[in-house]
Amino acid sequence: MKVNGIDVTTTPRPGQCLRTYLREHGNVEVKKGCDSGDCGACSVIVDGRVQHSCLVPAFRATGAEVTTVAGLVTAEETHPLQERFVGAGGFQCGFCTAGMIVTASTFDAADIDDLESSLKGNLCRCTGYRPIRAAIADAAPDATRDPRSAPAPAGPAITTGAERYTMDEIPTDAGHVAVLGSPHPHAVITAIDITRAQALPGVRAVLTHHDDPGVAFSTARHRERVDDPDDSRVFDTRLRFVGQRVAAVVADDLDTARRAVDLVDVTYEVLPAVFDPVQALSEGAPTVHGDKDGPASRIADPTRNLVADLYGEVGDVDGAVAHARTSGGAAVHGVWQTARVQHAHLETHGTVGSLDEDGRYIIRSSSQVPFLVRDELCHIFGLSPDRVRVYAPRIGGAFGAKQELITEDLVLLAVLRTGRPVVYEMTRTDQFTMAPCRHPMRVEVTAAADASGTLTALAIDVVSDAGAYGNHSPGVMFHGCSESMALYRCANKRVDAQCAYTNNLPSGAFRGYGLGQVVFGIESALDDLARELGVDPFDFRRRNVVVPGDDFVTWEVEESDLEFGSYGLDQCLDLAQEALAAGAADPARNGAELEGDPEWRIGSGMAPAMIATIPPRGHFADVRAELTVGGRYVVSVGTAEFGNGTTTVHTQIAADALGVRPESIVVRQGDTDVVTYDTGAFGSAGTVVAGAALQRACVDLRAAVVAAAHDNGIDADDPVAVGRATGGLSAAGRHGGTPRSVAFNVHAFRVAVHLPTGRVRILQSIQSADAGVVLNPAQCRGQVEGGATQAIGSALFEQMLLDDGVVTTRVFRNYHIPRLSDAPETEVYFADTYDRLGPSGAKSMSESPYNPVAPALANAIRDAIGVRVHELPMNPARVWAALHP
Repeated sequence: MKVNGIDVTTTPRPGQCLRTYLREHGNVEVKKGCDSGDCGACSVIVDGRVQHSCLVPAFRATGAEVTTVAGLVTAEETHPLQERFVGAGGFQCGFCTAGMIVTASTFDAADIDDLESSLKGNLCRCTGYRPIRAAIADAAPDATRDPRSAPAPAGPAITTGAERYTMDEIPTDAGHVAVLGSPHPHAVITAIDITRAQALPGVRAVLTHHDDPGVAFSTARHRERVDDPDDSRVFDTRLRFVGQRVAAVVADDLDTARRAVDLVDVTYEVLPAVFDPVQALSEGAPTVHGDKDGPASRIADPTRNLVADLYGEVGDVDGAVAHARTSGGAAVHGVWQTARVQHAHLETHGTVGSLDEDGRYIIRSSSQVPFLVRDELCHIFGLSPDRVRVYAPRIGGAFGAKQELITEDLVLLAVLRTGRPVVYEMTRTDQFTMAPCRHPMRVEVTAAADASGTLTALAIDVVSDAGAYGNHSPGVMFHGCSESMALYRCANKRVDAQCAYTNNLPSGAFRGYGLGQVVFGIESALDDLARELGVDPFDFRRRNVVVPGDDFVTWEVEESDLEFGSYGLDQCLDLAQEALAAGAADPARNGAELEGDPEWRIGSGMAPAMIATIPPRGHFADVRAELTVGGRYVVSVGTAEFGNGTTTVHTQIAADALGVRPESIVVRQGDTDVVTYDTGAFGSAGTVVAGAALQRACVDLRAAVVAAAHDNGIDADDPVAVGRATGGLSAAGRHGGTPRSVAFNVHAFRVAVHLPTGRVRILQSIQSADAGVVLNPAQCRGQVEGGATQAIGSALFEQMLLDDGVVTTRVFRNYHIPRLSDAPETEVYFADTYDRLGPSGAKSMSESPYNPVAPALANAIRDAIGVRVHELPMNPARVWAALHP
């Protein structure tokens, strides 16, 4: 075949698909997102026709002309579509972009007019699709309209396929890992025989619990190890969920490794299992970690299946509820349930491990937290930090999932055992069955207000399903119960919360970190309360939300350091309400064509949310800014880039502080070798922590440049002259993650509900955000749109289904993440504030857009049909059932 005009003559292996064939021949711009033809990341053109190369047997392309995204670049000129994707910001992580551009490059005018159909085979988890639609339709890109919206530095490389992700650079002699997962939700390994597997030609090692280093740890990564229970091992004899590692094979190639896995003989003693978190907390329930002698952390109690609990009350909630009911006020009570949700980042978890010439262990990983991974690997294997380097190239999406130690421990063990490079890349099914998901929660809410609409009581009772291991569960529970309650001024508040071990697959960090689940219950209940009182939902929030001068009642484990660095919630409420009113008069957004149709009902709803801009308990970043001898400005930052846009913002911050253009800045990032320490890219800390540290370093470097130029009689704006005269200059910056500010988001919807089927149609989607000074409006808008679209998915149709611990939604086609046709365009409005704690007045805005979406949508559905849906996702079956109790 010819690939991008070059002859490729190697004979494909029997059964090999075109995707792996192309990647083995250097065309790593062809990505793996699913291996089942669902996501389009591997799209190529075969003889003029777009194909998902994971579905094409390689031998069928014999004699064909194959074009990848790299082949669209001709005569050293990029394709116009590639340029438009850069200009419109049509990507975030960029993992889907190559396939998206390849597919769209074949479109004619009719295809462009019907993108919902013509682009249905290509998924994006990051953007919300609006900028993709704009790029394909050749709409004016944001980056050309607003000079503050500098395009992402990696844009040209991403759109041409040149950008390298974790699995795009594999050592030629690397061993490949396949894992045997437990077939039982709860069992003990009584015997394991690896003889047949070891005897298979090409097998380098078979790893089992006999190779476990004997150190308990948590897959969750935080700066403080005590934040998460040490209840995991690389390999364990007791298996607590279906899919847990039993054994792993390292072989010359992946096919051999997979065949060898089937030859591992295991004998199990099956144990009683528990799958419901409420039942798990009841007396007499099977204990998931009952084999442990004592607590796995300062909070967990495995004898009661308890990972963590939280109790606190101010005032007298029960008294306030009783008084409201007898004095002309109102009280409401209800129970809400959220679903188990997959992150569905298109790049699966993966790690490449090797030894360098100095004998150091090099871990190339798709991780949000390279420094935390390095430190925990050293803890597990008894290594000093100078023996291990962890670095993250560009990451293909994360959403909290890659704040975990999921593949790195197994790869390092395999490198230690074999002394050779090792690769472990999860499949899409592995992601669904072995990797952590979002915590399902049962949220019981009681709320009361007096006749004037003043909130007098607010109480929540939360039960969270940790799954088989406690990674992130304490923090998710504490955080979920914190800012969701602290948002409101109320004299009487109570929190009762528990997180339970079950024999389901583990839950972990997910965008919003527990707030989305708890906010769904609270804001739904408060909407009901406002209705009982006959108060407009916007006005009810205005009367009761915190304002500067109020104390935050947060139930933090330690004293909170939250402050009002700025306050824009009042503006957010106004902006959302005004946009909703404008939409009511617009036939394109008000469902005018449905007016008078008895099968449809139209309603609107809203919900606010508040989030701390930095995780608690310290979040540190060390950075370095340099002017080299050759006159280049180089900034070194530990924060990884996974579509969160920190590289773009860091480039802008550095350029502004140094007084140069963004293209003059070189950013080195996500590598434990480039700076001393960085807690990691989670909790939206890339801008407000690492960015603040970078700003300090660059301000100091600029002062040093000006002083050196003065001393040497040269122009301070001539970096080459200053660099040569001084032999280079540098400055360091640091931020400790405190004090912390708060950010606000308000979402509003207008929806139409089809009564015969329960189908929900979004007519208008609005989000207003208090992001402080918006450093890059196009990028920040993209974060809001992407977060809102992801939340719409989990609110309307995303749900992992389990049957006695067995995940039955194992591929994308059985798990519905939003497609372009599912994603409404969300109107985004920013409050005008300046945060005194953030760099240049900015706040974080990556996690928070997710949190108010589900309750706003639930409230709009309730407004339309007159009854409430209490469980996510609010799919047609659940809406119909609510209409027909």
